[in-house]
Amino acid sequence: MTHETVSMASMLCMGVVALLSFAIPVALCIWYRKRKKADLVPFFVGMAVMFLFALVAESLVHQLVLNILPIGQTILNNIWLYALYGGLMAGLFEETGRFLAFKTVLKRYQTRDVNALMYGAGHGGIEAAWLLGGTMISYLVIAVMLNLGLTSVLLKDATEATLPQMEAIFDSLRTAAPASYFIGLIERLIAVPIQIALSVLVWFAAKEKGKRYLYPLAIVLHFLIDGVVVVASHYFSSIWIVYGILIAETVPVLLLAYAVWKRYHKEEPAEEPKPEVPTV
Repeated sequence: MTHETVSMASMLCMGVVALLSFAIPVALCIWYRKRKKADLVPFFVGMAVMFLFALVAESLVHQLVLNILPIGQTILNNIWLYALYGGLMAGLFEETGRFLAFKTVLKRYQTRDVNALMYGAGHGGIEAAWLLGGTMISYLVIAVMLNLGLTSVLLKDATEATLPQMEAIFDSLRTAAPASYFIGLIERLIAVPIQIALSVLVWFAAKEKGKRYLYPLAIVLHFLIDGVVVVASHYFSSIWIVYGILIAETVPVLLLAYAVWKRYHKEEPAEEPKPEVPTV
């Protein structure tokens, strides 16, 4: 294998995308805290729920179903089954995590509806930082090692099954256009508003009597968004077509969340003015 390097431009773009992916949740947190006076706790609860329910619990189920159970290969070999399974799992785990958080640890924060937005910022923000930021950091480490001629170190633990995958990653890092790394950032900029919108739906499902149906509705919407994107990615080679479909799915969800917000959001009463302390 020839020793080809990853361009400095590509590495710079990886670094910028990594920084921006971490900046997304930080910026949203600051915005909702400073401009909307939201509490900080929902933000961190959103991060914790996303991590525990999606990145840990859901991943464990995927390991069991896709890699251990006999049905796993059937699902993996059928794009429609894979979209059905993946979308359903994402919807069930994430929306259930939201609902449980709103009914338990965040119940005392339900007097301020802006905390639903703060929670969504944490939930969607950690997803951006973990998935996109983490990936870019991994790519940067690999790129540095490739440029130092340490390919053998990267491949020392590779198996016959994983070797082709790793070599494909190496080739992609060497040949990809630097600007292509920003494509993942575009996806996250679409995904975060979706997470905030779904948080609004589940927030009012947990808070308002008679609106429990918004919780299963959020599961269905999450399932449809993820499932359709999986199928679209299989049938369309252009990532821009896939993103166009994702945006087309996103707009109705945002409008629905906005309508629910306008219908059930109640402004907090203004604080009573503090009595003036007489001065001597």
